[in-house]
Amino acid sequence: MKNGPSTPLRINQMITTDPKILVLAFLGGFIPSFLWLWFWLKEEEHPEPKGLLTVVFIMGMVSVFIALPIEKFIQANVGSQTGQIILWASAEEILKYLAVLVVLYKSDYINEPIDWPIYIITTALGFAALENAFFLIRPFSVNQATVALLTGQLRFLGSTLLHTVTSGTIGIAVGLSFFMSRFGKKWFLFMGFIVAIALHSAFNFFIMRNSGNDFLKVSAFLWVVTIIIMLLFEKVRRMSEDYQPN
Repeated sequence: MKNGPSTPLRINQMITTDPKILVLAFLGGFIPSFLWLWFWLKEEEHPEPKGLLTVVFIMGMVSVFIALPIEKFIQANVGSQTGQIILWASAEEILKYLAVLVVLYKSDYINEPIDWPIYIITTALGFAALENAFFLIRPFSVNQATVALLTGQLRFLGSTLLHTVTSGTIGIAVGLSFFMSRFGKKWFLFMGFIVAIALHSAFNFFIMRNSGNDFLKVSAFLWVVTIIIMLLFEKVRRMSEDYQPN
């Protein structure tokens, strides 16, 4: 049974004490997340506190360590490969969302629709950054970084985009329901999770099938979804511009 390409299960047996390898791996893991974070943050008219964003980003990283034992438990106790993939995706999406709630539950910092996707995407990028850093340790350890890139094994770029899209889906769903009733908010949140988990599971399933040979096709689909997320993000941003808090 292979580990999913976007789950932290793959960090097993990849620990190294070589500082050069650790630096290269962490740069490779964190730089894509920082670039995406810069892209999303510049879209907000009223920037969030940098210190708070840093805390939320770190909470996303912490979520990787929480996800690890959960996903190991799923792998040990769920015999179906499809079931494992869906439960892995569900665990990661729930943990990323909870990471935001831990920091911002009943806080005054979320006071407009755009705040939800901003904070949830920030958490997702923290999760992806650390997960990808762990993923890169092995190829760097055995001097196979170039080979890994050429053979498509550095699927971490797709993983960063995946986490952005799936968590962005949840954040946008909550943002769109910002002015709705409690039932409407719960319904949109539920549907956001359903879509996010479905996308996450589909990505993992098709990457694992045929030893990752479908990666380019899946990535193309993921970029199409990313464009849709960007359009919805713009809609939520305009909702925030029209909203004048008391």
